Amino acid sequence: MASGKEIRAAWAVTVGVVATSALLVGWLLGPAAGAEASKEALIRDAVSAAPPALSRTVTVKDWDGTVLRKGSGAYTCFPTPVELRAKGGREPMCVDGVWAEWVEAWMNKKEFRARQVGIGYMLAGDAGASNIDPYAAARTPDNQWVVEGPHAMVLVPDPAQLEGLPTDPNSGGAYVMWKGTPYAHVMIPVGKRPAQKP
Repeated sequence: MASGKEIRAAWAVTVGVVATSALLVGWLLGPAAGAEASKEALIRDAVSAAPPALSRTVTVKDWDGTVLRKGSGAYTCFPTPVELRAKGGREPMCVDGVWAEWVEAWMNKKEFRARQVGIGYMLAGDAGASNIDPYAAARTPDNQWVVEGPHAMVLVPDPAQLEGLPTDPNSGGAYVMWKGTPYAHVMIPVGKRPAQKP
């Protein structure tokens, strides 16, 4: 029969082996596990832009084109852009095919005209944009900066169809953003807007 001293020594060796194994497994799998958690977080962020009925079937892509989850539906959701993520902001977007073409044109400053009506969702709201300048990066005294709450967005193939709609984001309903540019679209608030900074 083993003595108490031998049992303690064997126990110490066992604990040491288990601890070393755990550290080794953590070292080997840590980056992959962290990447998986990060991927899941990006997917959760992206689908928060979509109505629940769509969120189960959307494809999720990061802004560099990496497919995070392949879906069966017609919508693609994107998580908050990386530069905004780095600042702790949130601005996920979920779009149909027409809006996906719009995103590509806007990001590359190309001409754009919708081939048909397009629908997009930002049900988690946005971090703010100028209502008149598609490329403004910050608020100025005259660029109608607005931080919108949950909203849907509509593209129309004929810019004349936007005539008669308000362009004032404070009109209390739908309004046209970026009118007179190739990226003009209708903003449709569907929830409470955050308090606006002066």
